[in-house]
Amino acid sequence: MKYTYRELAKMIDHALLHPTLTDAEAEAGCRMAVEYDIASVCVKPYWVPRAVELLKGTDVIVCCVVGFPAGNSAIEVKRYETEIACRAGAREIDMVINVAKAIEGDWEYLEQEIRTLAEEAHKHGARLKVIFETDYLTKDETKIKLCEISGRAGADWVKTSTGFGFVRQPDGSLLSRGATEHDLKLMRRHSPAHVQVKASGGIRDLDGLILVRDLGCTRLGASATKAILDEYHKRAASGEGGGNVAELGAGGY
Repeated sequence: MKYTYRELAKMIDHALLHPTLTDAEAEAGCRMAVEYDIASVCVKPYWVPRAVELLKGTDVIVCCVVGFPAGNSAIEVKRYETEIACRAGAREIDMVINVAKAIEGDWEYLEQEIRTLAEEAHKHGARLKVIFETDYLTKDETKIKLCEISGRAGADWVKTSTGFGFVRQPDGSLLSRGATEHDLKLMRRHSPAHVQVKASGGIRDLDGLILVRDLGCTRLGASATKAILDEYHKRAASGEGGGNVAELGAGGY
């Protein structure tokens, strides 16, 4: 295999974020995360204390979403949400930017928003990922500017998507593409070296994980964690390599 199991498993933030996800299902997700020794579980704000309790003494950390999924909360609300999550034991924060502000180009607002949350997270020893929601951003210039702002404001990662950025299609259906190869290359190219890139949304197989690593990403947000890593074990046992990589951007969590 091109990468070791640990190199790939420790890229995965296992998403426990669907609105209908029950506490019992979240607990099962935490047990799976420990079994497969991944990077983190990404949970809803109210569930941070329980996740911390379940993962105590393991090598899996707790990540909490803030302003999720729409990003419309006031900056101070997002800051307080970050504070509460960190005090409860979250070690990473995935914040959603105010997407409308990005579309209209209010860069001063967005830099203040990201800096406020970065400072709050760092004060508690946590790290910050900034979610752009790339499905809603049609211009590369907007994404490039967000990469630059995130770097100045103290972000530790830039991230593509929530997995819930559904865009209405011509036939009336709603579709979320999530991470695309184009956006990941763009974000890596235009982010400062100290800012990492997280792919999220639509990546559900081992080839997708390998591709995003090849593109320079250090994290992947996924709900198909078990299937991805089971495939790694299957290929490793049979002596197979990486396989063919499909195009990214097939949908949300």
